[in-house]
Amino acid sequence: MSSADTATKPGPEIIDITDLRNPILNDVQKGALAQADAYPVTFVMEEILAEAQAATGLSDFGALDFKERLQIWCEAVDDDPNVSGLGRHALRGMFLRYAAQRLRVEDYVKQHPEVLDIVIDRPIVVGGLPRSGTTHLVNLLGADPRLRNLPWWEAVAPVPGPEDTPTAEDPNPRRTREEKNWDITDMLVPYQKIMHEFTPDHISEDIELQCLDFSTYLMEWLVNTPRWRDYYLGHDQTGPYAYLKKVLKVLTHLKGPNRWAIKCPQHMEHLAVLYKTFPDATFVMTHRDPVASVQSAITQMAYNGRIFRKKVDADEKAAYWIDRYKRLLQRYVDQRPGMPDAQTIDVYFHEWTKDQDTILKQIYEKAQLPLTDEALAALHSWLAEHEHGYQGKVVYDLRRDFGLDPNEVRKEYQFYFDAYRVKPEVF
Repeated sequence: MSSADTATKPGPEIIDITDLRNPILNDVQKGALAQADAYPVTFVMEEILAEAQAATGLSDFGALDFKERLQIWCEAVDDDPNVSGLGRHALRGMFLRYAAQRLRVEDYVKQHPEVLDIVIDRPIVVGGLPRSGTTHLVNLLGADPRLRNLPWWEAVAPVPGPEDTPTAEDPNPRRTREEKNWDITDMLVPYQKIMHEFTPDHISEDIELQCLDFSTYLMEWLVNTPRWRDYYLGHDQTGPYAYLKKVLKVLTHLKGPNRWAIKCPQHMEHLAVLYKTFPDATFVMTHRDPVASVQSAITQMAYNGRIFRKKVDADEKAAYWIDRYKRLLQRYVDQRPGMPDAQTIDVYFHEWTKDQDTILKQIYEKAQLPLTDEALAALHSWLAEHEHGYQGKVVYDLRRDFGLDPNEVRKEYQFYFDAYRVKPEVF
């Protein structure tokens, strides 16, 4: 590219969401909300499980300890009066999908018992604060064909049903279905793709697989539920992480290879269980100014609140997640000394944005995976196609949109700054 081409290359579109607290809805959003309100849904655990059994023709859910957790999820939705009708429809659809996929996972293992003997070989496991670069990093690693990854279309339907049989007209019905779902999402909340896209081929968090055991922090993002937070943090997560590994084995049996690159921010607060589940993994933990991270996260939640909440609860979201980040980071600081240094690398956002090649070499060295010229070329090709902000950049403003002083918020995380060389970004 010539210098003239570089000079004239347009910058990313700047997206400033000025109606965050009092959204101005378009006709598509109004229509979707009205339609959902016209057909209310209920959250009765046994009804959801029965519907999943009817939809799949299967009956065996495996171990039933998950039912206690699903019951709390159902009650959490009903306990939050601010969930919109559309939000309730979305949540019930998710619960039904998780139950149906659990049935299919259990049936697949029953039909193929050799699945349980599969070795998940030295996975690369990415964790870190939400909005700290974990998604970018795992999608970049996904460009290496030697690593198995989890595209969104597969994350939401890991085991295909009879309706997912490939045909000449549609070689991948699961992907086609998620492409249609993404088109709907894009119409309802068009800025979502800039903040966190869910296109079919986008590599997903493995939280979708843990949801089949109904135990993740995902519910905290979707409803106001301190009750679930306390239950979740108060219970050992060995079982749900074992279920994650079980589903990874099923996916490996369906399509290899057996060396995975996976990620989820919640791994940051479950290091001991994570290490116990994947003792030969390489653990890549990203670090970023938690004020910048929480500012981005609550802006995204407030924006999506225009359709999933009856009223945008910006102040409530800010208060909850500033505290939730503190809990997550404290658990990380407490557990990090127990992780093996030979298998763990801390990646700092301010360094990653300046010199990705050096950090990639360190990650690959820790993983004992040669960073060949071919692999590096594939990674560079992905980066070139996914330059930061290529779809636009959202304006994040903690002061304007939430009435909060970033410097005051940062005091909540001083213990984290004392432990790690994170650089403040927002002032």
